Amino acid sequence: MSFSFHPARRKMRFLPLVAATYFMVSGGPYGIEDILGGAGFAWAILILLVLPFVWSLPTALMIGELASAIPAEGGFYVWVRRALGPFWGYQESWLSLSASIFDMAIYPAIFVLYLGKFSPALTDGWRGFGWSLAVVVLCCAWNLRGAPAVGADSVWMFVLLLAPFVVFVVLGLWHGFTVHPAVQWSRPASQSALSTAILVAMWNYMGWDNASTVAQEVENPQRSYPRAMMMATVLVAVTYILPLAAMALAGLSVGTFSTGDWTTAAQAIGGPLLGLAVVAGGALTGIGMFNALVMSYTRLPMAMAEEGMLPLMLAKRNSRGVPWVSVLLCGLAWAMALKLPFERLISIDLILYGSSLLLEFVALVVLRLREPNLERPFKAGNLPVACLLGVGPAALIGYALYASRDEKIIGTTSALLFAAVVGLLGPVLYWATAAPLVRRRLAAWAADRAPRQG
Repeated sequence: MSFSFHPARRKMRFLPLVAATYFMVSGGPYGIEDILGGAGFAWAILILLVLPFVWSLPTALMIGELASAIPAEGGFYVWVRRALGPFWGYQESWLSLSASIFDMAIYPAIFVLYLGKFSPALTDGWRGFGWSLAVVVLCCAWNLRGAPAVGADSVWMFVLLLAPFVVFVVLGLWHGFTVHPAVQWSRPASQSALSTAILVAMWNYMGWDNASTVAQEVENPQRSYPRAMMMATVLVAVTYILPLAAMALAGLSVGTFSTGDWTTAAQAIGGPLLGLAVVAGGALTGIGMFNALVMSYTRLPMAMAEEGMLPLMLAKRNSRGVPWVSVLLCGLAWAMALKLPFERLISIDLILYGSSLLLEFVALVVLRLREPNLERPFKAGNLPVACLLGVGPAALIGYALYASRDEKIIGTTSALLFAAVVGLLGPVLYWATAAPLVRRRLAAWAADRAPRQG
């Protein structure tokens, strides 16, 4: 049975790709509160200004080149596999999927957090887990409609969740320019608070490569991806920095500002109605981010199955081209992780995701050397530039490793050790599961090409 993608199906256009990428990376200002609470206005704005140039832009340029040159379903997994072979391709996918277990628990938690601000009784006790599970089920069902539908729906969710912040920014700046309150710039509470703020900012700026996994479901990917990466990079940075600047100029304090406190800031600037609108946007962010990332992550097992790295069953698609078996299995894994306190384990997520990202930068350089004649509609500079693109992200990932060296998550187990164990499971799983499948596929291929004896 063939599971190949049918090019006649409707595809995702440019603006939906931008909106979906935005949700895979950001989902709005929600989630940056701990940066502000830990670092203060001046340092928070500086961190959010610098990181796009050191972390986001190099990644966006790398993805723009590889996605336009190799617009394959499975995205970054296919790039690494093509450049470095099946073993490293498997590790790339393993690191990304294992990071998703820690990452995906966060977004239903954000939905529940903001839903509880409407009425705490709604999320009391078991109801909180029930709502989180409902988000998983809803988004998995939503994704069965296809990538173009997810992308199109991301556009209206993008508009709705940012609308309250447009009002917030206008009112905050107006208050600052007319009343001239004293700006409470403040300083980081401690060195560890500043370090945490940097790690949280890195987490809020990561995920650019996730959009690449649906490349065959995007209209004109060679042209769309480079433009979408650049536009999304600017949008994410602007929607982080402008609300902080407006809040600072309005004279608000960041004393105990933490996750969920945008509601309090909105009420202070615009009253109860704006506060409610921000609450609704926060709930929408949790759904929008989870929904876009389901689309991304579920293409990895499908692409691996089509290349003989996983059982072929995972490549089954419905009439809209959605790998429905992969959606169901990934959804089950994410649902089982909901009750674990993974929303606190940003450093583990960063280490695993960062390791997979470094493999992509290596793939960029290796493909330049091995396939110099590969058609590249968008090129991220010459070879030295391509080599240098990964330096900034690598330095930041090294910093995340250093910062997490003393962070304990389970008893005396450090986040660094835990992430290392998870990462090292990849080679074990490859040799136990994927390697035999690859050998059988190669043997069958060789047998088909062998001359027939009459």
